[in-house]
Amino acid sequence: MSNKETKTIPNGLKFAFGGSAGMLATMFVQPLDLIKNRMQLSKTKEYKTSFHAFQGIVAKEGFFALYNGISAGLLRQATYTTTRLGIYTWLFDQMKSPDGKPPGFFAKAAIGMASGVCGAFVGTPAEVALIRMTADGRLPPNERRNYKHVLDALMRIYKEEGLLTLWRGAIPTMGRAMVVNAAQLASYSQAKQILVENLNLNEGIFLHFIASMISGLITTAASMPVDIAKTRIQNMKTINGKPEYSGPIHVLASVVKNEGLFALWKGFAPYYFRLGPHTVLTFIFLEQMNAAYYQYVLGEKGKGGL
Repeated sequence: MSNKETKTIPNGLKFAFGGSAGMLATMFVQPLDLIKNRMQLSKTKEYKTSFHAFQGIVAKEGFFALYNGISAGLLRQATYTTTRLGIYTWLFDQMKSPDGKPPGFFAKAAIGMASGVCGAFVGTPAEVALIRMTADGRLPPNERRNYKHVLDALMRIYKEEGLLTLWRGAIPTMGRAMVVNAAQLASYSQAKQILVENLNLNEGIFLHFIASMISGLITTAASMPVDIAKTRIQNMKTINGKPEYSGPIHVLASVVKNEGLFALWKGFAPYYFRLGPHTVLTFIFLEQMNAAYYQYVLGEKGKGGL
């Protein structure tokens, strides 16, 4: 076995590091995820701004309501992020040139899309539970689902609505994941490469932070319309035996017709302030785990992961 082959992070650890990084980041940004979901589900001007939404939720439901659905958020990261980052880092290493040069931007985008689709399919049940749990507080008391935790949500959805409901919205979720991962993972890797080559930034938290913020902004702008379609489909109810929406195109057309074009970016601020820090924290945690493994296990100081 060659020296190059021995001095890499094992595939199993790549998956574990990816999921752990996402779960740690979620502990910090769950309130922003809840505010974003509430704003996207609102078909009126219920909330004028993100701060207005924050004030309203705390006033009506209490501060800890901001963490409703945290168990689903953690399970989502344990499934979705473990899969997508594990597959991405594995494919990223496979596509490096023999001299260690990283793959080009379009190759990064392609492996980002592939890893995103796989992660989204695995993570859709947790995503459905998360959307419902974060949205529950906005419903009248008699209409609330009142899931106790994510396992209760998954079991009740299965028993009351059938197995396939756990994958409701899987297609827009996978579509969103293709956009998010192509934008997020590729732009992060590319921004990091450009910053290193042109500004001579060294591997470290500052480099990871700048690259993550650039990545988060690009990803937010690109993915919000498909995220709104996914959110509304996963939270919709059946009316007179018929689903509220027939598919993601119906959602987008309905939003534009009834709420205006820019409603497709409703909740931009909480989405970015959720996605930006989550991107930053996920990549910082992931890079630190990778760097620690390279330094303390492989004896190679100063190496990053992406």
